[in-house]
Amino acid sequence: MAAPRNVTATRDEEKGGDDDSPSAKKPKSERFPLNTWEFAVAVAVFFVFSTGLFCIYLTMPSSAYTNLTLPRTLSDLRLLKERLSTYARNHPAQFILGYCSTYIFMQTFMIPGTIFMSLLAGALFGVVRGILLVVFNATAGASSCFFLSKLIGRPLVSWLWPEKLRFFQAEIAKRRDRLLNYMLFLRITPTLPNLFINLASPIVDVPFHIFFFATLIGLVPASYITVRAGLALGDLKSIKDLYDFKTLSVLFLIGFVSICPTLLKRKRVYE
Repeated sequence: MAAPRNVTATRDEEKGGDDDSPSAKKPKSERFPLNTWEFAVAVAVFFVFSTGLFCIYLTMPSSAYTNLTLPRTLSDLRLLKERLSTYARNHPAQFILGYCSTYIFMQTFMIPGTIFMSLLAGALFGVVRGILLVVFNATAGASSCFFLSKLIGRPLVSWLWPEKLRFFQAEIAKRRDRLLNYMLFLRITPTLPNLFINLASPIVDVPFHIFFFATLIGLVPASYITVRAGLALGDLKSIKDLYDFKTLSVLFLIGFVSICPTLLKRKRVYE
């Protein structure tokens, strides 16, 4: 008589058959992180923002509307500045509304190119008004990205930057008592990308008021550098020229000053 077949072996074989499917073979880390509901929310929010932006563009004169392009190079930016300078001078309110809407839209949905928008603000509005515009838009866009990430961002950030997210979470946990100083340091210095900070902050439980004030204050130095460079747009050869060694040293010095209270408190605790 043949020996009865082992039930465990049968189950293992059945599981092995399931593993032959393409979805089973695909590593978990490579699968799209958002479920159907989260993806639908992202699409709906994007559609609402896009519709509002399109309606704002429709209020512009056809001559200005047809000349609009999203700059990707300094050459594109110089050409856009020439096309929009007259419109910005003759219709400042309409232009600022369109500019702010575009900047916030790009910041919310992580569309590259906001640095060109900051340079454009300096070229068209000068240092003071340019900084006010850039800081306002960057803060509003970062706040919008913060709440969007709070709603659906956890699986996306965990999928894209798992190691960086764990590091950020550990650093936040160690600095809860002086969190504003630490967030200011991150905003002032290029230690972590602003995009990552916007997306990861709600996931690691950074309170919004701390996120908001750190963004509002911490982006001023970098905005000043970018807006001031926009005044001499014709002399700028590369985006990399904005952040040379001297500029980065100044930013880190300012960032070090912002985090000094945390360091001094830690020293007193150890003593």
